[in-house]
Amino acid sequence: MRVSMMATYVAVIVMSMILLSVYIIGALTENLYNSERVKLFAKANIISDLITTTDDITDETQLSINQILSGSNIRSIIVSPDFRVCLDTNEDSDLIGKVIMREAINKSMKDKEQAFAINENDDNNTAMMSVSVPLIANEQTVGAVYLVESLSDADMTIRNIRKNLIVFAVIISILVAMLSLGLSLMTTAPIDNFIGVAKEISKGNFNIKAKEKGPAELVEMAKALNYMSAELDDYEQNRKKFVSDVSHELKTPLATIKLICDSIVTTDNPNPEMIQDFLGDLSDEVDRLTRIVERLLTLTKMDSNQNNASPTPVDFVVMLNAVIRKLTPNAEAKNIVLYSDYSVDSLEPMLLDYDKIWEAVYNIVDNAIKYTPEGGFVKLGLELKGKTVSVRIDDNGPGIPDEDKERIFERFYRLDDSRARDTGGTGLGLAITREAVLLHGGEISVGDTPEGGSSFVISLPYAVSGVQG
Repeated sequence: MRVSMMATYVAVIVMSMILLSVYIIGALTENLYNSERVKLFAKANIISDLITTTDDITDETQLSINQILSGSNIRSIIVSPDFRVCLDTNEDSDLIGKVIMREAINKSMKDKEQAFAINENDDNNTAMMSVSVPLIANEQTVGAVYLVESLSDADMTIRNIRKNLIVFAVIISILVAMLSLGLSLMTTAPIDNFIGVAKEISKGNFNIKAKEKGPAELVEMAKALNYMSAELDDYEQNRKKFVSDVSHELKTPLATIKLICDSIVTTDNPNPEMIQDFLGDLSDEVDRLTRIVERLLTLTKMDSNQNNASPTPVDFVVMLNAVIRKLTPNAEAKNIVLYSDYSVDSLEPMLLDYDKIWEAVYNIVDNAIKYTPEGGFVKLGLELKGKTVSVRIDDNGPGIPDEDKERIFERFYRLDDSRARDTGGTGLGLAITREAVLLHGGEISVGDTPEGGSSFVISLPYAVSGVQG
């Protein structure tokens, strides 16, 4: 991975350097050639002003031409209208009197305008630039001034710059490779660590932690990975505890059923009355198993997001009164007064999942009746504050110790196992209640009443007419 990243960085830089070098060389070549062309045309025009006819070129004219071209390697050739050489500044030339045909000369005399060309010298493969300026007299072309210059100096300059660019590109590439290696080490080392941590987490090792160091982004990634590990660890612990609790809850009634069955089997000639008692106990234990399984199924649906709320308009006051009517026989059986004390007489229909909120309120009121001693009371209050509706269930039972108030909503958590068995409790009712309330975006809390009992408060968003409050 590191080699791949480094190779990518180096390749990108090298390609960038090549493109930049090509652009620079191209721009420089064009600049230098344009400069030489302008210089040649300027000298050719000066020379053309000195010549009125190609038939008689004086020594003075030739001297002036030599002065104009002094200090340069420019060669000047004066051509007559029939393309014969009248003057050549190259002393070793044997072109005088001979016909010379060049593209630039032909174009300038034919079109009566300046012309230039760049050609390769066959002798040394050096680029040659030539310009031709027509000689005009009485609006007639009487010859041409043809200047030729070697571009060896310009080409040498370009070659030197090209060499320097290559050296520069190599140095930059080496520096980039070293920098890329360093960056890849800084970047991929933490990523390798993350990969190793992720693999360990996938194996169930949640104690391993990613190193939180390096750039801010990598630190945040490490923190996220460690947070995920901690959450998975917590989830795994809860899962194990849940399995253990379920096993324990199911084991108790199953052991009781086993004991009853063994007692019936091992008893010789059991009388009908004893068998009837045993069967009654068996029925109670089966009912308890059924309640446990049903509530486990409810929680399983919630955990797997299959228990999404299906809100419909609900008259909340009517629903609370229905809960009271349903549980009044249970309260009367213990001589407990179950009554309502609402601060509002009516509410607009609220968007609620009727069954879930019904069960949430029902569970708390049912628990209050179960754990309140005979002759006590259970009161339901209703209050509307702003965009929140609160249901308050108070009793004058034994209350809940402060250290247990945060845990009573945990699955299978009970204050008194023996009392829970007497009342048929499974330790799941309050867990289901909390899940139902949270599903509606609400809150649930527990406190104490002035009489020493418990006070549960369910707060729900007041959502009416399809608009969430």
